[in-house]
Amino acid sequence: MIMRCIAIDDEPLALRQISGYISKIPFLELAATFRSAVSAQEWLKENSTDLIFVDINMPDMTGVEFVQTLEIPAMVIFTTAYAEYAIEGYKLSAIDYLLKPFGLNDIQRASEKALSLYELLQLQEQLGGDTLQDESPTEGAEEGVLSVHADRKTHLVKMSNIVYLESAGEYVRLHLVDGTKLVTLFRLKNMESELQSSQFMRVHRSYIINLNHISGYTKGRVFLSNDDYVPIGENYKEQFTNYIDSK
Repeated sequence: MIMRCIAIDDEPLALRQISGYISKIPFLELAATFRSAVSAQEWLKENSTDLIFVDINMPDMTGVEFVQTLEIPAMVIFTTAYAEYAIEGYKLSAIDYLLKPFGLNDIQRASEKALSLYELLQLQEQLGGDTLQDESPTEGAEEGVLSVHADRKTHLVKMSNIVYLESAGEYVRLHLVDGTKLVTLFRLKNMESELQSSQFMRVHRSYIINLNHISGYTKGRVFLSNDDYVPIGENYKEQFTNYIDSK
């Protein structure tokens, strides 16, 4: 499956770099590149794209402002050299947020997140919009196992094998210890009630982490045992800090 994408960055070197990375990812097709969000807006009036890589801090129009003006929603991966813009990006339910300088592995990981959601949306469309899972996805939760409907079958997932859960609108992406990612049609807040509260903590409106997989933390981020990290939202910092201080 191929996803069409565009890249927007006012810095020529950064734009060339991200274009080079995209060319090395087999499921991405780079349709166009732009030095300004305004140029990208004009192009999108006559063209479509599945995924947008966009810098946040640009002079004519910020990446956040650009995404807010999109008439036809597309998946978005924000890029920027300024960590303080991360919260703005996640408020728009971006697929990911890449802090410069980033490498091929970073953009590959972010693109795979987009691909998993894209494939699920395509499958749902083929099925005529039918729900891909039952109302209750978590029978057996009291025994430490989640029953998750994904990929047209039911997966029995041990809670201990979940590194973190990520919201993607109407969907939840489960990141497992072995690197597997399961995408299921369910809201994060509903799944949160089924998780064992002593083992999991919500650290962002879009992320719930398994506390047993924390490998480190810094201002605004918590690192997990699979070398991945998620942001810590302003509304969750006190709870997370209290947990860390209690250890």
